[in-house]
Amino acid sequence: MEWKNIYRGLIMGASDVIPGVSGGTIAVLLGIYDRLIAAINGIFSKDWKKHFGFLIPLGIGMGTAVLLLSRIIEWLFEHYPDPTKFFFLGLIIGILPYLFRQADVKLNFKVNHYISLLVGAVAVGSMLFLKEREGIIIEEMTLPIYLLLFFSAFIASAAMILPGISGSFILLVIGVYPVVIGAISNLQLDILAVVGIGIVIGILTMSKIINYFLEHYRNATFAIIIGLVIGSIFVVFPGWPSSTSIVLLSVASFAIGLFVAYILGKVEYTDESKL
Repeated sequence: MEWKNIYRGLIMGASDVIPGVSGGTIAVLLGIYDRLIAAINGIFSKDWKKHFGFLIPLGIGMGTAVLLLSRIIEWLFEHYPDPTKFFFLGLIIGILPYLFRQADVKLNFKVNHYISLLVGAVAVGSMLFLKEREGIIIEEMTLPIYLLLFFSAFIASAAMILPGISGSFILLVIGVYPVVIGAISNLQLDILAVVGIGIVIGILTMSKIINYFLEHYRNATFAIIIGLVIGSIFVVFPGWPSSTSIVLLSVASFAIGLFVAYILGKVEYTDESKL
């Protein structure tokens, strides 16, 4: 068991609660994106024990973060949305130098790779134009509601595993984010079971697609991943606050995010086999 993955899962789980922040981006930040995709794809292979040894601690950390930190993150997002987003903005920008270095952009990227990077950035940046829907009101759980929650979770989790695309934001756009967060806070097991199944199937499906492209079109895939991360900067950036005190707090949280990215980069990217 790679118990170090518990703290990685805590960071990924905390980020997944926040609309606009991608768990896939945090996996890139932590230097485990390649291994995460490979492990998900390998759970039905002969090396399943090794892959479960990687995934179980990660899942424990993510589950713990979602259950224990969801209310804290919600509170921060509700009362200090700008500083919270600036912290994650610092994380995202801080990881880009490591990502460019690990992808060896100068050596490996050709014109078509830069075009792929641009396409990825525009694809995520265009999410700025998507509007959040008001949360649906559920008076009683019916089959159509369960199906809506299942397919919403499927789509969101498939997006979540891609760097730069926030699964929580997808749930907001569909209109079921308040229902899912409420189910987590109140431990509504029927909703959690349906959403959980949708998440698992969505992640398994998307990871197979990503794994195929990583194996056969590695440089192009990394170009798109870098583009997705760059595009997420525009989505996460909340604009400059009007209050001077909030501006100062946001700048401080941004600096902390950059520092955390620097420290994580030093710790996580010492092994050149990662990413």
